[in-house]
Amino acid sequence: MKVNLFIPTLNAGEIWKEVLDGIAVQSYPISRVVIIDSGSTDGTLDLIKEYSYDLIQIDKKDFDHGGTRQMAAEKFSEADVFIFLTQDAILEEPDTIAKMVQALKENPELGMAYGRQLPHKNAKVLETHARIFNYPAESKVKSMEDAARLGIRTISCSNSFAAYRKTAFFDVNGFPTGSILGEDVLIAGKMLLQGWKLAYLSQSKIYHSHNYSAIEEFKRYFDIGVFHVNNQWIFEKFGRAESEGFKYLKSELNYTLNNNPLLIPKSLIATAAKLVGYKMGLHYQSIPAVFRKSFSMTKAYWSRF
Repeated sequence: MKVNLFIPTLNAGEIWKEVLDGIAVQSYPISRVVIIDSGSTDGTLDLIKEYSYDLIQIDKKDFDHGGTRQMAAEKFSEADVFIFLTQDAILEEPDTIAKMVQALKENPELGMAYGRQLPHKNAKVLETHARIFNYPAESKVKSMEDAARLGIRTISCSNSFAAYRKTAFFDVNGFPTGSILGEDVLIAGKMLLQGWKLAYLSQSKIYHSHNYSAIEEFKRYFDIGVFHVNNQWIFEKFGRAESEGFKYLKSELNYTLNNNPLLIPKSLIATAAKLVGYKMGLHYQSIPAVFRKSFSMTKAYWSRF
């Protein structure tokens, strides 16, 4: 299967070299590596000069999580598999991509697959738990039949490292344009509704995590709330997200208690920030427009209104 790899970038920072090194040693041949840059000024583009990579440059204000990826996939569509990676995701082993492609080869019903995220080596306790909770050691294949049992977790996935079968990708018209985030979740839901299946591959791993502050968590969950209220069909088809939040909090408190009890206050503050941010995001239309952008992590989204 022919593979194209797509990576959106904006000032990727010091970790960018490790990301590129991880791509360079992959055992599976990658037909094209496509960088979609939104105006980096930190040397991100200098590091790719030694590679024969394709480069798409756009203005920062024009970046759109779904639309930008869709544009790149349409421009470089000569492949059987589209793999999307983020600029801070390091492929763990030389066969990381090979394992993902093999899963698509073996199961023609798979429309997409996403890999396991391990915490970066410098990850703190709370972020380490986040990766353990959301990306367990067991692989699974999900279909629409699992929605009654798994609820909204049925469409859990991440474009930090995900592979899409080209035929399935275009069968559901690819990524949406204009969503504040969650383009990966939206396409996953549409694929399942269309009869495709979704795989979580625990053996195909990347290093990817963030050490967010409470304010950053508030902003991230504000955006998630905006995303959910603007895509009500997700609730209708797959259920709501609140119950998952309580499961996560219980797990995080247990993990923190066993690893660093002094962080329990921080955990509770972060949880409160997430909850308040999410609830405000669900009701963002009642918030004066002047405040919405400041509450959000995705500033460019609000500039379009």
